[in-house]
Amino acid sequence: MTLTQIFVHTLETTLPVFAMVFIGLGLRRIGWIDMPFINTASSLVFKATLPTLVFLSIISADLTSALNPRLLGYYLAATITGFTLSWLWAAWRVPYRDRGVYVQGAFRGNCGIVGLALAASVYGDYGLSAGGILLGLVIVSYNTLSVIVLAAYQPGRQPQWRSITRDILRNPLILAVIAAIPVALSGIALPSWIMTSGSYFASLTLPLALLCIGGTLSLSAIRGDSKTATSASLMKMIVLPALCTFGAWLVGFRDEELGLMMLFFASPTAAASFVMVKAFGGNERLAANIVAFTTLLASVTITVGIFILRVSSGG
Repeated sequence: MTLTQIFVHTLETTLPVFAMVFIGLGLRRIGWIDMPFINTASSLVFKATLPTLVFLSIISADLTSALNPRLLGYYLAATITGFTLSWLWAAWRVPYRDRGVYVQGAFRGNCGIVGLALAASVYGDYGLSAGGILLGLVIVSYNTLSVIVLAAYQPGRQPQWRSITRDILRNPLILAVIAAIPVALSGIALPSWIMTSGSYFASLTLPLALLCIGGTLSLSAIRGDSKTATSASLMKMIVLPALCTFGAWLVGFRDEELGLMMLFFASPTAAASFVMVKAFGGNERLAANIVAFTTLLASVTITVGIFILRVSSGG
């Protein structure tokens, strides 16, 4: 394939995902969807349709390729490394009161929606199944590290570890992974009508979730953006994905494994980061700016990242 063909193929993969985000932004601006709809739809996705999608993708997968301890181990090590680098940079360049918000915004990606949607678009069933298993690790590690750094700079709001642990263990996505792996290993075949109905329900996940992401974007917030938000966004969307993906290549990951991790590393900052900052009494505006800026920036940086991987692998 020529470079032009590879680039066009890359756009055909990423544009449908980000087009849904911008459609959501447009629908919110003309009043066809509002915050009550977004809140209800987001809750439906998180509690029901996304866990269903993850469950079905895992039980339909070849676990010998989807369940990869080496990939999980590297992703965890890279996440902790990226978290540490972000914290060191924040300690040097970011005002004390904003350091926790900066670090969380710089390392915590929206892997559950954007990462998984792109993984499905680029790698099909493998992207969904391997991405779903990786998502379980992401949820635990991201939440734990976020609490640590936010608590470090918000001494007046001590974390309730028991409550946080309970919420993580009750997370519908983690429960879906835990339920799916034994079913997949046992070889049990669910009735076809259940699989078909589940597929209909799960198919709501990605378009609905991406519309909600677009509906929550605030262009006015980005216009009033600060230097700190810009720095965190560049760290999240360019510096850490490049370093972590290059590190994965150096240790021997290739093809689908390398691409899957790149998509997760390069996912824009998760909207959940804003919720956690608010709970800790941090700088809400900075958190919102980082989420909005990285989401818009992702349409460019992720497309470029996929293009580079495809060129390096010969298309």
